[in-house]
Amino acid sequence: MDSILRNQASIATASAQKVAMKLEVVVIPVSDVDRAKRFYNGLGWRLDADFAVGDDYRVVQFTPPGSACSVIFGKNVTAASRAGRSRAADLSYLSPPARGARR
Repeated sequence: MDSILRNQASIATASAQKVAMKLEVVVIPVSDVDRAKRFYNGLGWRLDADFAVGDDYRVVQFTPPGSACSVIFGKNVTAASRAGRSRAADLSYLSPPARGARR
């Protein structure tokens, strides 16, 4: 019973401290980087980056038109051994305006 009360108290505290957040990046595991790159390019998404470090690491980033959120995939980008085995997303918070600043 005591743990239930503590959990309810932490939920109430967390909801009182609201922070504006937005999804910026989704990391997706893929089995074929070049095939995934052709797929997202074919959708008309903007290619933001395609970097390789030797033969062991490559990261590709695409952003859909009009979106603030991008997808990242590549070789050895995630800990997934096969596509579909990893989930990752980066959230960023929006800084509150400075005191006295106009919106």
